[in-house]
Amino acid sequence: MGRTIKYTCSSCGKPHEEWPALSFDSPTSYAVLPEKIKQNIGELSSDFCIVQHSEQTDRFIRATLTIKVVDHCEDLAYGLWVSLSEKSFQDYADNFHNPNHETTYFGWLSNDIPEYDVIESIPTTVFTRPDNHRPEIIPHKDFDHPLVYDYYNGITKIDAEKRINEMVKAIYERDKVKPKPWWKLW
Repeated sequence: MGRTIKYTCSSCGKPHEEWPALSFDSPTSYAVLPEKIKQNIGELSSDFCIVQHSEQTDRFIRATLTIKVVDHCEDLAYGLWVSLSEKSFQDYADNFHNPNHETTYFGWLSNDIPEYDVIESIPTTVFTRPDNHRPEIIPHKDFDHPLVYDYYNGITKIDAEKRINEMVKAIYERDKVKPKPWWKLW
């Protein structure tokens, strides 16, 4: 008999038993900015982030990525951010409330996921979904990276539970030090 992971959701404050999505509140490049700089050059909402550096403007949207768990009925979901070009970002923003808008964009994965050593950003295709669901990220298969390998080949239930437990533990440890972590469970 498998054990059940229990956690308290940082969004609703209620206990849950199903697997949580492992979610980030912002792209890493925004999260690492000092608060004063964030206030001056950044804009963050639950689905959009803009960082206006003097030499460039970075634009991000929130999306999901799901990794198949090969020996279990649930998959492991991530809530991640991807950077988009100005044109793609504007198209997504213009159609954000359009429940029938379905298209694809090229994007770069913009979060440092604890179990993966992300030295350079991973290229992705971002698929918008009907009924205003967050877009789905599909990493490019030809990019050599452990996350890409896991996406296309899956992970085990033990690996998924380890990742969930590590992220839950990290959140609780961060909450003791900082009142608002920059990533949390969805």
